[in-house]
Amino acid sequence: MNSISRRGALASLSLSILLSSLGTSIANVGLPALAEAFSASFQAVQWVVLAYLMSITTLIVSVGRLGDIVGRRRLLLIGIAIFSAASILCALAPNLWTLIAARALQGIGAAMMMALTLALVSGAMSKEKTGSAMGVLGTMSAMGTSLGPTLGGLLIAHVGWPAIFLLNVPLGVLAMVLVWRFLPVDRREVTAKPAGFDALGTLVLVLTLLAYALAMTLGRGDFGALNAALLLVALVGLMLFVFVEQTAASPLLKLSMLRNAQLSIGLTMSTLVTTVVMTTLVVGPFYLSGALRLSTASVGLVMSVGPLVAALAGVPSGRLVDRWGAQRSTIVGLVVMLGGASLLPVVPMSVGVFGYLAPLVVITGGYALFQAANNTAVMLDIAPEQRGVVSGLLGLSRNLGLITGASVMGTVFAFGTASSNILQAQPQAIAQGMQLTLAAAAGLILVALIMGTVSKIVSLRLIASC
Repeated sequence: MNSISRRGALASLSLSILLSSLGTSIANVGLPALAEAFSASFQAVQWVVLAYLMSITTLIVSVGRLGDIVGRRRLLLIGIAIFSAASILCALAPNLWTLIAARALQGIGAAMMMALTLALVSGAMSKEKTGSAMGVLGTMSAMGTSLGPTLGGLLIAHVGWPAIFLLNVPLGVLAMVLVWRFLPVDRREVTAKPAGFDALGTLVLVLTLLAYALAMTLGRGDFGALNAALLLVALVGLMLFVFVEQTAASPLLKLSMLRNAQLSIGLTMSTLVTTVVMTTLVVGPFYLSGALRLSTASVGLVMSVGPLVAALAGVPSGRLVDRWGAQRSTIVGLVVMLGGASLLPVVPMSVGVFGYLAPLVVITGGYALFQAANNTAVMLDIAPEQRGVVSGLLGLSRNLGLITGASVMGTVFAFGTASSNILQAQPQAIAQGMQLTLAAAAGLILVALIMGTVSKIVSLRLIASC
């Protein structure tokens, strides 16, 4: 593949990532307008976001495996087409529940796009440029997250809420053209026994992940009997999934893959670190408005700094990964994150916004480096026939971190404020809640750092023994 084709391939994958991340953030800002348009409660319109996220979470591993079987380029084109068609259905939805159903369909397309972009970048780029490519994809993901609120607000104000979905259509068409033009055609490998699709394993995994996602999101932070029952269902489902995969002729996930320390540790670290990132998004607005007494507009401006830093740091982070190596860059990224997360809880409230922003910039910069490095480390030496499912596992690990961070760490924050109603809590109580939550977040990063260090030591010993 020549340099023009590589740039075109990276552009097609970058646009796919941008679309899928924009699909989440641009809908968030539209919730008030949707509640007014459909005369619905806030709890009801929240499902416009949840349906999208749950489709991605429950299907991302399965569609990654399907890409390994039927062809990743082919399935990516189908995913972009589904995403674009569902965007039209969203814009034309006559009622809220039709919109929610269309968003679930849109999430199916997004799951294909997220799962297959990381898998395809490993085949489209040379090994020495993989880190840079991962950094570009991280930048595009952050740009989608940061552009969503601003772009969505402008479209809603001047055109109307359907425009936030119709925007995806021309971008989707462009992405399909780029994928068709620049990504190499799928090559079918001739094998004595063609790989089959594990329908039973897929069904069990989807239901298990759905139960976990509902357990973490229902109740708006109150963990009741229903949440506990769903969590139990998820646990039983996980055990059933392990049994099914051990007996399946063509398993969705070869459990022996998880014996690969680089893979299993990389996935675990991804979940832990993404939980921390989500924690800053959950706690930040309450701390800025309730403790520092910022206006809503000012809170939005401060909260946009994190995605902006991630977008600016993505490409340089990728280049550092190519220069330093994936494992060393992972450790450095975690150390930087730990420094920021440890600093934030001890900065006095009297320092003001700068005392919040400076550690946040450090955390976000460290995360950009960690993400590029960890994605590279996990995907670099994976067998070609397994890239789709492993890419799906990476996406799943991030989504599980987002869901867990929003629920569990939100509960820690509420506990730290010692208030039954956070909105009515005193500034000092909110500051105490933030300090406790970020201290717990620093603990999660420390666990990830220990795991990453152990993985590096084991790798060095294996190299020395060879």
